[in-house]
Amino acid sequence: MYESLVINDTTLRDGEQAPGVAFSPEEKVIIAKKLVEVGVNQLEVGIAAMGSEEQSDILRLREALPDVSMMVWCRAREEDITIAASLGVDWVDISVPGSALQRQHKLGLTEVQLHALLATQITYAKSLGLKVCVGLEDASRAKRKDLAALVKVAQVNAADRVRFADTLGILDPFSTQRWIRFLRSVCSLPIEMHAHNDLGMATANTLAAVKAGAKSINTTVLGLGERAGNAPLEEMAIALHQCCHWDYNIQWDHLPTLCEFVSQAANRPIAAGKALVGDAVFTHESGIHVAGLLKDPRNYQGVDPALLGRTHHLVIGKHSGRHALEWAYQQLGLKLTDREINLLLSRVRQYAQIHKETLDQHCLLNLYWGLSHHSGALDAVV
Repeated sequence: MYESLVINDTTLRDGEQAPGVAFSPEEKVIIAKKLVEVGVNQLEVGIAAMGSEEQSDILRLREALPDVSMMVWCRAREEDITIAASLGVDWVDISVPGSALQRQHKLGLTEVQLHALLATQITYAKSLGLKVCVGLEDASRAKRKDLAALVKVAQVNAADRVRFADTLGILDPFSTQRWIRFLRSVCSLPIEMHAHNDLGMATANTLAAVKAGAKSINTTVLGLGERAGNAPLEEMAIALHQCCHWDYNIQWDHLPTLCEFVSQAANRPIAAGKALVGDAVFTHESGIHVAGLLKDPRNYQGVDPALLGRTHHLVIGKHSGRHALEWAYQQLGLKLTDREINLLLSRVRQYAQIHKETLDQHCLLNLYWGLSHHSGALDAVV
């Protein structure tokens, strides 16, 4: 069902629109190559009408990756499409307002005028040999009849894809499914989902769209993008694998390296708790969890970290239990008695509370050797 799904990553377009993010030409090429190495099958690489520097960057990407499917974003203007064609890309996303609000207050057009404009620009882009995705901006605030009329224009004029954009990130997964199912009922063109994360649901909404029949999705590395960003590539890749059993050519273990590079290029540190690629997401401190993991990792393993080239990491802290402490000291070549475990647990918890951190091997050894000297070992260490 999902074999033909297209991941159209827009890190180099919508991702770079995140406030303060500006990739150098060299960084763009590296990011594009890393995306292809991961297994992404289409790249949205910029906005052709931004000017000569952007156009130069797009040409450079085209030269570096001549066989990769590339798209640029365009307004419904002939000059934008002309520039896009000159850059050697395969696709244009011709963006038009899906909602009456944006049609009236951004473009000042009637519905009839918008339809005529869209038909003309699709036809022009096709005459230049470009494939066309019609981007329905602010589609999630449109009326159904307005979207149905727009996708009919797209279909009649031989567009190749329709993009449903939740531009303001206002949808939930249930309404997303209803929207995509509705579009499928009035349109035979493949549907692409473009989700924003303003309510923290971009991944869930994109997954819901796929399950409702969307054939293409937009992602960005680390969820970069306008405001709260877009659906993160790394989350979608793993979610598709876990929830849809989709394994299309994704090199899962390349994802952390890609995310780290984009983080540095964007000057956006990866939060420790960032799903799948944060430093702490496979780290366990809780005594119950650690005891379960030591018996069988599957007890507390939703995603196998090996998929991402990572491993579980067990740490000692305030919430550690007897099994974890015993295991930690075994790694140091020390076998604890029951009395020592009880004494050390208390001191470990005090240390963690005072310092608000986990204990490394040096701290553990200091606490252990302090037991044989005086009962105030913790005070000596702190």
